[in-house]
Amino acid sequence: MNSTQEQIIIIDDTPANLHVLSSLLKENGYLVRAFPSGKLALTFIEKFSPSLILLDIKMPNMDGYEVCQHLKANELTYDIPVIFISALDEVMDKLKAFTVGGVDYITKPFQAEEVLARISTHLELTRLQKLLKQENYMQAQQLAEQNKQLQQVNQELETANQELNKKYDELKQAQLTIIQSEKMATLGNLVAGVAHEINNPVGFISGNLDYATEYIQYLIDLLELYQQGIDWNSQTTQEKIEEIELDYLLTDLPGLIDSMKEGTKRIAEISKSMRTFSRDDTIAKVAFNIHDGIDSTLLILRHRLKPNEKRPEIEVVKNYGKLPPVYCYPGQLNQVFMNLIANSIDALEESNFGKTFAEIKAAPNQITITTEIDSKTQQAIIRIGDNGIGMSEEVKNKIFCHLFTTKGVGKGTGLGLSISLQIVEEKHGGKITCTSELGTGTEFTISLPNN
Repeated sequence: MNSTQEQIIIIDDTPANLHVLSSLLKENGYLVRAFPSGKLALTFIEKFSPSLILLDIKMPNMDGYEVCQHLKANELTYDIPVIFISALDEVMDKLKAFTVGGVDYITKPFQAEEVLARISTHLELTRLQKLLKQENYMQAQQLAEQNKQLQQVNQELETANQELNKKYDELKQAQLTIIQSEKMATLGNLVAGVAHEINNPVGFISGNLDYATEYIQYLIDLLELYQQGIDWNSQTTQEKIEEIELDYLLTDLPGLIDSMKEGTKRIAEISKSMRTFSRDDTIAKVAFNIHDGIDSTLLILRHRLKPNEKRPEIEVVKNYGKLPPVYCYPGQLNQVFMNLIANSIDALEESNFGKTFAEIKAAPNQITITTEIDSKTQQAIIRIGDNGIGMSEEVKNKIFCHLFTTKGVGKGTGLGLSISLQIVEEKHGGKITCTSELGTGTEFTISLPNN
């Protein structure tokens, strides 16, 4: 028995057919309205929109084909399924029935079971089609809302990118104070380091925002059910909870937020390191933590220390002693650290030529940075060494000379070490020396008075 009380219209000019079909359908729980002509039925159908129509073909004044055409031409009745039920059994009759919009064709004399089965099938199909349309509409609404939120996130990211670009431009402007001939080499390392270090936190913030947006939308959907007065323990609410995997969502969402917080913290640390590295110190010496300067330089060069397809990571061993703040020009000293550490990386890359990954891993590339206070002079001592290719005595005697370089064309300016010498000895009254041995490595030692 049908329990949903769908209304079915029967249109047939034969009273006996109307009676038989009406009785059959009523016995099976359907609401039935019977009409002996199409014209009488059309007005009723438009006002009351039945669930399904059984339509005879051969009728006076307006046959079944014409009735169906009227129904399909009206947007109010277009979606009502029409089953033709007729004694005509020629192929062309059936083809025309489907052409004008019929969904099925039953030939008289009919079997009650067949009529009921086909009616049930098409009612279910209609129900599913309506449900699908409704679902598509809801999904379209949700997609529109998600797109709106995504646009907002994109705008926020664009604003953040603009702010980063602004900071980057300010950083470039600060570099103009550095000696012009060496500026491009230092700036190249700086830009590459910042880009590599910022891309990671920005990347996982961006990725987590997509999931966070989706999770928040799920929670909004659940809250809307609550606003509609639907009980928490109702089947609808519980199905929604199961659909969005609420337990997992509530566990994962805080983790996403914490991860994004960690990303912003990381960017803040990078920003702090940038400020440390690019200190404006053209006026007077200031007290400065040497270790902060070295660390900020290592952060900028971290992308060059990371492993790649040719070699493992370059190890950095830091043996920091207890150094008091040193009165100096921090930005200029950071440039010295940049030159020395970048040179060590270059030397290590050169020493790897012709070696396999496994061979390099067995004897890892290593940069060692040691700081201490000279017990006699009380000067700050900074040693930066590597286990790279090393230098001959002849080359070592020329490394501080203006424009001297052992690097290939386009890879070195020949200014880095001469400028470093000028900064340490002329600007700070200190001393910079080098010890090196071919096949063993190189070490630079910087001595700085604390005054």
